[in-house]
Amino acid sequence: MTPRSSWPRQLLVHRRRVTEIAGILSRHGLAWLLDQLGIPLQPRPKHAPGSHPVPVPVRLRLALEELGPTFIKLGQILSTRPDLLPPPYIEQLALLRDRLPPVPVEQIIAEIERSFGRPLEELYTRFDPVPIASASIGQVHAATLPTGTSVIVKVRKPGIADVIEEDLALLRDLAATATRRSQLARLYDLTGLVDEFAWTIRSELDYRREGRNADRFRILLRDRPDIVIPRVFWHRTTDTVLTMRRIEGIPIDRVDELDRAGIDRTDLALRAARFVLDCVLVHGFFHADPHPGNFAVLPDGRIVVYDFGMVGRLDPGYRAELLDALIALVRNDLDALIDSLSRLGIVRHEADRPALRRELQHLVDRYLGLSLGEYRMGEIAEDFFRLIRRWRLTLPPELSLLMKTLSMHEGVGQRLDPQFRPFQIAEPYVRRLIVERYLPASWFPHLLRMAEDGARQAVELPRRVDRLLRRIEQAELEVTMHLAELPEATHQLNALVNRLIIAILLAAAAISFSLLLNVWHPAWFVSWAGPLLALGLASIVIATLVVAWQLWRNR
Repeated sequence: MTPRSSWPRQLLVHRRRVTEIAGILSRHGLAWLLDQLGIPLQPRPKHAPGSHPVPVPVRLRLALEELGPTFIKLGQILSTRPDLLPPPYIEQLALLRDRLPPVPVEQIIAEIERSFGRPLEELYTRFDPVPIASASIGQVHAATLPTGTSVIVKVRKPGIADVIEEDLALLRDLAATATRRSQLARLYDLTGLVDEFAWTIRSELDYRREGRNADRFRILLRDRPDIVIPRVFWHRTTDTVLTMRRIEGIPIDRVDELDRAGIDRTDLALRAARFVLDCVLVHGFFHADPHPGNFAVLPDGRIVVYDFGMVGRLDPGYRAELLDALIALVRNDLDALIDSLSRLGIVRHEADRPALRRELQHLVDRYLGLSLGEYRMGEIAEDFFRLIRRWRLTLPPELSLLMKTLSMHEGVGQRLDPQFRPFQIAEPYVRRLIVERYLPASWFPHLLRMAEDGARQAVELPRRVDRLLRRIEQAELEVTMHLAELPEATHQLNALVNRLIIAILLAAAAISFSLLLNVWHPAWFVSWAGPLLALGLASIVIATLVVAWQLWRNR
């Protein structure tokens, strides 16, 4: 049990959930994680971080599964961040699949009827009470529309949004506490990571957003007849209910079934890779949950894509920066590569550039002289993430998600075709992007925007200069500076000064009390001297211990 007096103030509103989390972590020998966040447990946990017989990554996965939907999703997101966690943790968290026991079908039907304000019989002529799948957030059932179309109905579990919002508020407060007390949390911007996770999971709660993602994929890939995106039936879709056409196929990783169906696996791997490269390099919008269960193959070889709750986006500017980094890498221009990594937000300005350059040179030397067919995306990503962790660099979520997606697709491709070489397939795409960036047509939009911005600024400049000069002439110009760390530092300094004043007053009271007893001791005081002295001494000792405890807690 965690004593409430030891909790940071903002966590008291979550005391029931904090107590539950502390109990689960203690059972799995992970109570030291709360210690790291400034929430010490009493009694002390039985197992130290390295003394438990079961490896820490396994225990972390089991604990997250027990903690419920929010933490399962958190683990799944962390499994895409090899820049933050070593490979053993990534491997275990990647095993997290939010397949949970289904909720009673009566609750699902009630949620559907509440969403549409109509009885189930008017919405679907047939509704299978046995779910196809039950995840942490939603549950999937087969159904038939009045038109006779076979569909799947994905329903958000009742009450799950409230549970997730409560956990997100707790995670935000935990991150804020850790940021105040831990340099490592500030270095990795723990609060920013929690905000990013909150945005991701809230997006998955909104099934309309998932439907819009599916429609966008269908529009972007309209020239790819070999890719099938199930249709969304919007008249049967709300924020809690998603109805899509049911299309069944062979899961893409079931090699034996593909062979029995006569599917050319080499061609399938090639088309799957081109689907990914089209999404990433051409459209900047890609499927970010590419485990094999989300892809199936029809008897004619077409690829069906499912589950569009998690997607990644790369805007044109970000793709241009990635291309600059790639060109610098090919040219072995490491200074230009570090500049590109800085613009991508990976390398901070305070990084030791000469040391980082030497490290990058060692990494590049490993791959010099290799042909494209010898490159392995997984190996390159692992080396890159090892560099990120060692230097404690910051990898933007989009880039981490992209590298994880490409690595997973490489694994699927090699399972389909052992001779699968993704870099050979990607080479024409990269060459085309390099050529396109130097074509006049690609520069005209930028030049037009520059001319428009310049003209606007030229028109407004005289007025701005006149206003500035007038304020200077009338002595109304003020310059304000804001230091990001100053409010927190001021708060800590105020608390320190207050405790110092209390300590001085306690010391002065003790000394004054002693001097007073030496010069003033009336007759009535003699009989009460013992108890009064003991009470005074006890009060001073207790007050001193309280001040010392507060200083220790906020060290």
